[in-house]
Amino acid sequence: MTTNYASINRNTPYGSGDPYYSESTGYISPNQPQKKTVSSWIKFGIPLAVLVITAAVLGGVLGSRATKNNAFTSGSAAAATSAIQVKNSIGLYPTGTDSLYMLPLYPATTNTAVFTTPTFLSSSDANLAWPQDPYQPSSPSPTTVRSDRPRLIAPSYKWEALPNLIRNDPYLSFWNESIFRNASQYMALPPVAYVMDSGNGILDPAREIKQRVKAFSYAYRMTNDTTWVDRTWTELMNAAGNLTGGWGPDNSTKWNPVHFLDTAELTVAYAVAYDWLYNQWTADQLESIRFTMIEYGLNNGIIAYNDAEDPLFYGWWRNNTPGNWNCVCNNGLTMGALAILGDDTSGIAEQLLTMTVPNALQNCVLAPSSDGTWSETSDYWYFGTTGHAEMSSALLSATGSTYDLLDINPGFRLTSLFHIYGTGPGSLFNYGDTGPNKYTATANSLLFYGDQYNLATYQLFQRDQVDAADPWSMFWYNPAVSGAFWDGLALDHLFDNSTDQWVSMRSSWTDENALFVAMKAGTLQGHQTHNDLDCGDFVMDALGNRWFGELGDGDYVSEGYFSSDAQDSERWLYYRKRTEGQNTILVGEVNQDVAAAPTVNFDSSGTAQGSSTVFDVPSGSTAYFTADLTSAYFNVTSFLRGVHLINARKQVLIQDEINAQASVMWRAHTNATVVLSNNNLTASLTIGTNTVQVDLLSPAGAQFTTMAAERLPSDPPTPAGWPDQPNTGVTVLVISLPAGQYTLEVLMTPQWPGVSSSTYVQPSNVPNVPINQWSLTSHP
Repeated sequence: MTTNYASINRNTPYGSGDPYYSESTGYISPNQPQKKTVSSWIKFGIPLAVLVITAAVLGGVLGSRATKNNAFTSGSAAAATSAIQVKNSIGLYPTGTDSLYMLPLYPATTNTAVFTTPTFLSSSDANLAWPQDPYQPSSPSPTTVRSDRPRLIAPSYKWEALPNLIRNDPYLSFWNESIFRNASQYMALPPVAYVMDSGNGILDPAREIKQRVKAFSYAYRMTNDTTWVDRTWTELMNAAGNLTGGWGPDNSTKWNPVHFLDTAELTVAYAVAYDWLYNQWTADQLESIRFTMIEYGLNNGIIAYNDAEDPLFYGWWRNNTPGNWNCVCNNGLTMGALAILGDDTSGIAEQLLTMTVPNALQNCVLAPSSDGTWSETSDYWYFGTTGHAEMSSALLSATGSTYDLLDINPGFRLTSLFHIYGTGPGSLFNYGDTGPNKYTATANSLLFYGDQYNLATYQLFQRDQVDAADPWSMFWYNPAVSGAFWDGLALDHLFDNSTDQWVSMRSSWTDENALFVAMKAGTLQGHQTHNDLDCGDFVMDALGNRWFGELGDGDYVSEGYFSSDAQDSERWLYYRKRTEGQNTILVGEVNQDVAAAPTVNFDSSGTAQGSSTVFDVPSGSTAYFTADLTSAYFNVTSFLRGVHLINARKQVLIQDEINAQASVMWRAHTNATVVLSNNNLTASLTIGTNTVQVDLLSPAGAQFTTMAAERLPSDPPTPAGWPDQPNTGVTVLVISLPAGQYTLEVLMTPQWPGVSSSTYVQPSNVPNVPINQWSLTSHP
């Protein structure tokens, strides 16, 4: 089932139709037990607004790694005008979104004249591109800011150019209307209530206030309607505790600095309001906003940076913490300081800027591995990259430099690929603590990175996503971008940093029913305690569904959930974090060894999709990934796991070669209805009208069985008897064997529409090739 853009509203605020809203409890935190109405491993984007539009749109999107200024060397103005005409005649490339996963759907067309190689058009045409920033300091300093307002992310020259660009770009036009729809819906709601969550503090209210302030401030600057300024003031006074009933504790901890993410996000909200609406505030209002931001935000930042004054350890995130916390917290303090610099008579703004920028350069920028993978898992990529992009963008616009935030770690140039390749047609490769998407979490950092790194693919990929309608996008998007993200983009990619080691393989970038397989190895430590014990874990999508998937995060307030990543950590007592809760091999019914140091091998035919949205996989197109997982297990002499796409990417072979001195259990979690047949050598998985046939090829005598996705009888108890989360509707497909040496081969065959049975490689015809002899031609 699909949904047309013209019929969906991604901004249903606190109401019916949202799978994560309850009339009795409000939004359900992903850290609370959840009753899910669909797949247990779906990653939803909680409503962000996709505005109703009047007609279905056609088109496509393509992209590769082309750089700016490589499209035209002469006749630029004419080419730019032509590009505008093409954009406006086509409109938005996607025709709608998948109703479950909210991913864009592309039309089945071969209009390659429209779907072209991604690039940035070189043009001085004001209808196509941003003018150059007139603020170009020769010696930028974090404590020296431009004289005009706004100074954060969207300087005045961009606001002046924006209306004309909106008229000439369907994406900017669409986002603009969506933001106004958001703002209107927020306007009708009461100010955000103070709600303390035992696991996430007041982070959700803080992010919602930030989201509202951005929308209100944007709406004012586009209309000069002071109604939006008044509504912003109400929201600010509410979070300051100045409305009836107050808001949180009546002291300096009002913004919950013990969970400093909350403080940081509220500081950003106040910074945007102060800066974007600067000329509309009275002197008393400016003083009030500054006082509130300093009292509840920036002062606590100073405490966080001063160990002697930090008894509650506000600032743990600044010490050797290369992850989302450091990025978000330093960003909040940086944007707040930049906003009031020059008006602040206390000196706190200047003091903080000498702390946050160097600290982010030592911590935040190291969050992506060298291959671009966000080491905390994909959920935290959203928050971390948003904080990093906001901080970099605010520093650039306010002071004229990013101070190497974009350059020190080459992994930041690649981290957009982590997101792109981690997104399958059936949601993310959502291993570890990845849960339902926070409604304020977006991937719009791709727009910023695409522009800054001159990589059109990033911008083209993100602009079609439903979370793109956001005020930041209006200024990070380069309307001179042209083409489609998939043109020339390889179907397969290996992320080979030893911390991560994972592969992404697919049969198409534009077909919602495409095959997608991802598998991981990597170390089991060094992930900010957000990983699972999951070497060898995999997911598989086909026919518009996820057939084998992840259970996601657990209850964050569970006893010992974040205790450590040591072997005896209480974290590993919960099913979703244990090896048995993953799609991999379990040996002796005990967890994997946290000291695992796998090695991997990968090869691919290098198939890349062309400019058409219709892609026929050529004969011989294939890819495979293998991992030596011996070090991940106790009581194992040797263990190799491999996944091979066969039959022109129509089928998937998973093979395990293991010599174990304890019981062996092959496990894979599915939401499908499972029916066993053929003496339990065949499992038919059904979701709706679609089916995947899973055949057990070897070893002789083995059979499939099924289990519930719950703790094994031999498992040690959870800490303090804390309840393990239920995994309702999930079945585990299992192969159980005694200790011994085995080759397990499992063939997965989606029943593709219009494909005759004779087209498939039959189980009896799959060659038995040792993993160390696999090649691109070893299988049909």
